[in-house]
Amino acid sequence: MGFIKSAWRVLMVVKDALALLLLVAFFGLLYAAISAVRPTPAPAHGALLITLDGALSEQPSGQSPLALLGQSQQVQEYRLRDVVHAIETASEDSSIKAIVLDLSRFMGAGQVAGQRLGAAMDKARKAGKPVLVYSQQYEDAGYQIAAHASEIWLSPLGMVALAGPGGSQLYYKGLIDKLGVTTHIYRVGTYKSFVEPYIRSDQSAPAREASQALVSALWTNWLNNVHSARPKAQAAAYAADPMTVARDFQGDTAKAALSRDLVDKLGDDYAFNDHMIKVAGEDPNQRGNYASIPLEDYLRRHPVNKNGGKVGVLTVAGDIVDGEAGPGTAGGDSIAALLDDALSDNKIKALVVRIDSPGGSVTAAEEIRQSVLHARDSGLPVIISMGNVAASGGYWISTAGQKIFAEPSTITGSIGVFGILPSFEGTLAKIGVTSDGVKTTPLSGEPNVTGGVSPQFDTIAQSTVENVYRRFVGLVATSRKLPGEQAEKIAEGRVWDGGTARQLHLVDSFGGLEDAIAEAARRAKLTGSDARPRYLDAEPDTVSRLLGSLSAQARVKVRPAAYDWLTLQARRREQVATTALTQAKAMLSGSAIRADCLECRGYGGTAAPGGADRSGWAWLGAWLAR
Repeated sequence: MGFIKSAWRVLMVVKDALALLLLVAFFGLLYAAISAVRPTPAPAHGALLITLDGALSEQPSGQSPLALLGQSQQVQEYRLRDVVHAIETASEDSSIKAIVLDLSRFMGAGQVAGQRLGAAMDKARKAGKPVLVYSQQYEDAGYQIAAHASEIWLSPLGMVALAGPGGSQLYYKGLIDKLGVTTHIYRVGTYKSFVEPYIRSDQSAPAREASQALVSALWTNWLNNVHSARPKAQAAAYAADPMTVARDFQGDTAKAALSRDLVDKLGDDYAFNDHMIKVAGEDPNQRGNYASIPLEDYLRRHPVNKNGGKVGVLTVAGDIVDGEAGPGTAGGDSIAALLDDALSDNKIKALVVRIDSPGGSVTAAEEIRQSVLHARDSGLPVIISMGNVAASGGYWISTAGQKIFAEPSTITGSIGVFGILPSFEGTLAKIGVTSDGVKTTPLSGEPNVTGGVSPQFDTIAQSTVENVYRRFVGLVATSRKLPGEQAEKIAEGRVWDGGTARQLHLVDSFGGLEDAIAEAARRAKLTGSDARPRYLDAEPDTVSRLLGSLSAQARVKVRPAAYDWLTLQARRREQVATTALTQAKAMLSGSAIRADCLECRGYGGTAAPGGADRSGWAWLGAWLAR
């Protein structure tokens, strides 16, 4: 037996060594392949070129190795503060003749993010820098950004497709019934609609009421932002009568957009390039092309100062999950550790918590809230800054702050709790499988997901959810200094837009991240360089840095194909199918008791629930790490 154990240990060591060598060889070959053709050096002078071939986010997720190999359709993400920093720096940079945003492959952003990027573009224009936007098509998110440009270009075969927020949600009750699955729902909150797809075949009247109020407010805010940036654009009339494209212009969508002053020029890539040569000059290294400095190159020349000040900025972005998680997902342990490290090193004197999350695990949200309270108990001013969405579990964390900033289009509230537990006694019965056994107490073997959950377990689970809900409402009442009855009235799981939330005293002031940083510095009596932010981000490991570098080089050399409008809609439908699978996975796994928001994920620019995807690469990594 001893010999077998020794031999097994030797085999494991050999396996680990071989796995390490294979990984090193793989990344070495990948790096060599991508680096074989060096990108042409960017010119010293020209236009800042911001090519958004993906989505704009508060905190991008890590790069998947499979995406580099073309085996994954992972959407590229761009950090909002990086793009804003580049534009604002370029506005005062004499080497930058113009700023260009290429949105031909743009995959969207929340309204708050789009508004912040637009404000940076306004600042550049006021500084005298031309800001031009080009795309083969514009949808709501892209056009909100484009409206802030000096010139909007559209491909002659392109389209401005303004639809407004809204749409349909998948409901799975019919499928669940056919499969014989019993869905046990434990919830509190009339408007807590996250569980409805599993117990209904349509939207309930309260959920419809709340959703309609939300999308109407968001659409009004969008129209106001676009009109303020581009008064001549007839966006509202154009969106209200989409048939004008077919009726008055025989399907010529580009001319329809031009006639409503939604765009300034129609032209293809070559025409835009020729125009930009006149604006920014010709690239000395690539004759015939305009001189352009890509975003990645410009950020290397002018990096964001992440560690300059003493106002810590802690980002809570994405689904809130238990344990550790990488960027783009709010792992309770990971975020608490980041803040604890900053406090122990005495690096910060004030704290801003930037939240862009629809919620998730209650226990993870409470862990993050406790770490923020610890900072507050240590004497640090704590200010909350809400991004596109800070709802449910995101709002749970917000109750630890002394002041809350949000924007009118922030999606917040959703103060409710639920739990979902499927059991499969009906499914198993369809194939002749049953279960039986013995008990010593009423909870022995519970929850029995193969034989049916007992009434005692259901009662305990519901009472637990109700207790968590009472605690949630109590946190809101205490932190917002509201009477309990008033807090209960505005809770019930209802989602609110930022403007209404301010009227209800769920937030204190309108403002962005910069306003929150200034308020935190003021309360801590910080001035000068100390009043600048220190971003409490996890440092990427060696593999992550390598993947990021390879991804950046790959994007320079091989851009994804630009999408026409119909192709983009097909990709949207693919995302709907992916969301359906992810939602099913969320029901079967993850935290049992959740403070989560369904509407926020559709309208707030956030992903579907479920945490990190357990892809084939993840399984391989787990096996190699055993």
